[in-house]
Amino acid sequence: MGLFDSFRAMLGISAESDATTKADPEDLFGMSTAYLTMEADLRFDSADEAALCFSSVDSTDFADTVDAVEDILTAGSEETGTEFRRHTDGHGYNWVVLADDDPEDLVTSVHFAADEFIERGYGSRLLAALFGFRKDGDRAYWVYSFRRGAYYPFSPQGTSKRNQQLEFKLESVLDGELTIEDDESYWYPLWPSTRNGHPWE
Repeated sequence: MGLFDSFRAMLGISAESDATTKADPEDLFGMSTAYLTMEADLRFDSADEAALCFSSVDSTDFADTVDAVEDILTAGSEETGTEFRRHTDGHGYNWVVLADDDPEDLVTSVHFAADEFIERGYGSRLLAALFGFRKDGDRAYWVYSFRRGAYYPFSPQGTSKRNQQLEFKLESVLDGELTIEDDESYWYPLWPSTRNGHPWE
């Protein structure tokens, strides 16, 4: 499976028919305590960024939905200081990227955005939510797949290699605290385009 194919598969293009669990946006709140565990037990700090990935629909109603999501995030930023930006990557997928040094605010903002898509009937367009972590030279992400209704760990090393040993360690520590995808074939990589970049850049 090539880089582009694996990316498309992770985001649900090929996995859509294989989805076994309906995603629940309330699952995102599990990340609130996971941040604490990542820091206390694994010494991983928040990367102060998170992102929501979605595919678009060429319709006025969907454009209005995206505008509504931005309005919600703008209103939230006035209370929490959470910054956000929109980004379309080279594969045509859309990202809402959030920045805040308070992990709880990141989780809440991602949840608000995802919930608005679902309330307006576009839950099927949601692909993944990513929460970033860092420790010395290591980077790790918890990825929530909306197609599978579960989390999985991803730790890239550069743009084409992953630290599977670290991923399995994250799974063992957070298993039970997060709903983790038990089929590792669905732990798809989201390679960053640069060695030290994030998947959403």
